[in-house]
Amino acid sequence: MVLEYIIGPRGAEKKPWQMIFIGALYVVVAFFIASWIFPENIDLVTVFLCTFASIPVIYDAVRLEEREDIEEKDEINVLMQHGRALNFFICLFIGFMLGFTILYCVLPAATVQNAFITQIKTINAVNGNATSELSRQFGAFITIFVNNFKVMLFCLLFSFVYGMGAIFILAWNASIIGVAMGSFIRLNLQHYTEVMKMAGPAAYFKAYGLGLLRYSIHGIPEMAAYFVAGLAGSIISIAVIRHDMGTKNFEKIILDSSDLILIALAILLLAALVEVFVTPLFF
Repeated sequence: MVLEYIIGPRGAEKKPWQMIFIGALYVVVAFFIASWIFPENIDLVTVFLCTFASIPVIYDAVRLEEREDIEEKDEINVLMQHGRALNFFICLFIGFMLGFTILYCVLPAATVQNAFITQIKTINAVNGNATSELSRQFGAFITIFVNNFKVMLFCLLFSFVYGMGAIFILAWNASIIGVAMGSFIRLNLQHYTEVMKMAGPAAYFKAYGLGLLRYSIHGIPEMAAYFVAGLAGSIISIAVIRHDMGTKNFEKIILDSSDLILIALAILLLAALVEVFVTPLFF
């Protein structure tokens, strides 16, 4: 009852950047608790604990968004108000991602290989499929978009069925991207220090900078799309819980949620285009 109430929804919307530090703190604390109590299942338990810590502030924020749906008459103003919530959701995800990245980079290699074994297997499976299936750019775009669309649907369904269920999917994706980024940084750091003979601070700065750039270019838009879809599903879920079905308020909520889903699809399309046609230009 401490970590989850460090910041409330109002404070998170006013100062979303704080969620970056809070998200990273959630990951670090969750990792050490999981290491202590569940040493055989650190990878998944860490994600679960991050999810549990995030639920109260996310739930309160979604309740505010559902109330604004009902009270605000102008659809444009409603979407702009949802943008504030989206900002702190994205900052929370960035915090998760950075927390996993930092842990992967600072802990001993043997420790991270055992602690994040499920994430590493997932990354290797994705990379293996990329060689055989994504040989052409158009095929790559279709495959990536379809895979991301499936994740978006999971976020939408989880948030509707389980209320805040989408946060688990997002925390899991943050752990995968964080581990992939950490692996990229460690490999490049070794290259810069041993092969290129760069000094410590310069090597660290370059490796971390490239790692963040490589995975953030398309990763952040993807996560934004997932959050938008999750927000839509959560708003509908809360409206159902409040027994608004069959009322004009519920019709308005459905209309607003449909707009959010269309926006999520547009962002997802843009993210897939960037991943296929822009990111390879730099890496």
